[in-house]
Amino acid sequence: MGVSKTSKATIFLGFLWLNLFQSVVGRFVIEKNSLRVVSPDVIKGTYDSAIGNFGIPQYGGSIPGTVVYPKENRKGCRNFEDSGTSFKSKSGAMPTFVLVDRGDCFFALKVWNAQNAGAAAVLVADDVDERLITMDSPEADGSSAKYIENITIPSALIEKSFAEKLKKVVNAGEMVNVNLDWREAVPHPDDRVEYELWTSSNDECGFKCDMLMKYVKDFKGAAQILEKGGYTQFTPHYITWYCPQAFTVSKQCKSQCINHGRYCAPDPEQDFSSGYEGKDVVVENLRQLCVFKVANETNKPWVWWDYVTDFQIRCPMKEKKYNKECADTVIKSLGLDSRKIEKCMGDPNADEDNPVLKEEQDAQIGKGTRGDVTILPTLVVNNRQYRGKLEKGAVLKAICAGFEETTEPAVCLSDDVETNECLDNNGGCWQDKAANITACKDTFRGRVCECPVVDGVQFKGDGYSSCTASGRGRCKLNNGGCWHVIRDGHTFSACVDNEEGKCSCPPGFKGDGVKSCEDIDECREKKACQCPECSCKNTWGSYECSCSGELLYIRDHDTCISKRAREVKSAWAAVWAILIGLAMAGGGAYLVYKYRLRSYMDSEIRAIMAQYMPLDSQSEVQNHVNEDHA
Repeated sequence: MGVSKTSKATIFLGFLWLNLFQSVVGRFVIEKNSLRVVSPDVIKGTYDSAIGNFGIPQYGGSIPGTVVYPKENRKGCRNFEDSGTSFKSKSGAMPTFVLVDRGDCFFALKVWNAQNAGAAAVLVADDVDERLITMDSPEADGSSAKYIENITIPSALIEKSFAEKLKKVVNAGEMVNVNLDWREAVPHPDDRVEYELWTSSNDECGFKCDMLMKYVKDFKGAAQILEKGGYTQFTPHYITWYCPQAFTVSKQCKSQCINHGRYCAPDPEQDFSSGYEGKDVVVENLRQLCVFKVANETNKPWVWWDYVTDFQIRCPMKEKKYNKECADTVIKSLGLDSRKIEKCMGDPNADEDNPVLKEEQDAQIGKGTRGDVTILPTLVVNNRQYRGKLEKGAVLKAICAGFEETTEPAVCLSDDVETNECLDNNGGCWQDKAANITACKDTFRGRVCECPVVDGVQFKGDGYSSCTASGRGRCKLNNGGCWHVIRDGHTFSACVDNEEGKCSCPPGFKGDGVKSCEDIDECREKKACQCPECSCKNTWGSYECSCSGELLYIRDHDTCISKRAREVKSAWAAVWAILIGLAMAGGGAYLVYKYRLRSYMDSEIRAIMAQYMPLDSQSEVQNHVNEDHA
């Protein structure tokens, strides 16, 4: 019986992919989330569950719900609505988690049927005792592609032993409350997220290729904002496999591989007799890797997103434009150095390793907490493989879950990504409504109560019941939380602008300095105006003293003196001032006289001496002349 060319291609591709898995699969890590049973107590605890690779997991969040195990259609392979079964929650009730058994149909179909019946999430019970596996979506044909891309609820596979406990309790009529938690599904160590996408330039592989192309176009804007802001570090990768040594000279390997069978990709149409070949895909994948490397050298790694999206639009396989000429046009339009890219790509016909593709093959092997990359496409966030629908909103949630709390960029706090918990009763945190200051900080995982820093002033406290401004400058912010009042145009404040940050009533007041400061009546408490002739009058924050008759009050001595005595004192003060002035004038005149007299004497002495100096000089000259004649 004859076998068609397409069948032969499919068989050969299967053999080569098996070779890939045997050479690459060393450690496939199952990405898990936490399933916590809240009640009843008999099964209360935390259990592992494997995240389904379709739908939209709530990365960074959690969902509470009540478990329901249907009485019929327990494998979920038929439409629940046909039998009148509904899982829609009533108003005020918790969401419904549907428990279905594994087997008879695709995982994705079970979840799709439960979603249509109103389920908020699906738990799939394993039917064998084994380690958890990842529920992947099937190779989509026309019928399955329609529902796979529309699954929006999360799902998880649970172990058989735990599933049996759940079924027993639910069948006994107990209400089982659980919580699906993804908050720790992605590590969040610091303020930068590192993520990578394992992709392919092939645009003719069906539903998964269409989903990948749509994701790249939709996510491009967010990716470039995150990268330009320094919030993320993105790296693209491309899966390749090698051809077995025994087949390197075969027609199939030559059509799918470059560098003599070292780097291969499946035939796009799975037909060796027509259309593009696998090696065309490998070459374009290599070109896209080099585009990223060259763009990264110019500190513009985000240009990769521009090239990939433009290439998809301008150079599709369907229009027979998937070639070097079209790629060069895109490279030129983006201002990239084509010579550097060509140099990076090397010679695809050379019988030697290509450094770029060799590095990609090595990177497919899992390291640390990341498993081997065997599913295309694969997204890895902070070294953890993403599970779920490759869709902009879902992926953005996973990336935002990778930031340390309070370090998320603004894009992670938008309404379409998360809910601002600070808008509801201020999140239960401290706030000063008068100054419009709050300790509530909205983060992707929820809110945190943390005393803020306002205009350089640090508030200190527990963030829930109290936050107090401390340090210099604190009195500028709502008077540092201290008592203050304005009266007759004067401000009285208990705030002391120092490092201690305490509130102390100003002079003339008493109280705690925070809620109140009362005016001290110095007159009643006899703290002032105690002289016999004094009369005291209390004022706000101070006092006034006066004396009877023609007496004057001296505040520093708390006493009264007569105006005449004051006048006499003033007269004597004037006399002393005059005497001191005369003395200073006389001293100054004496100094001037002495200076002028000394100057006159010096000039006279110089004149007298000048009369004798020439005679001495003349005598010396004559003596020298006489000595010469001798």
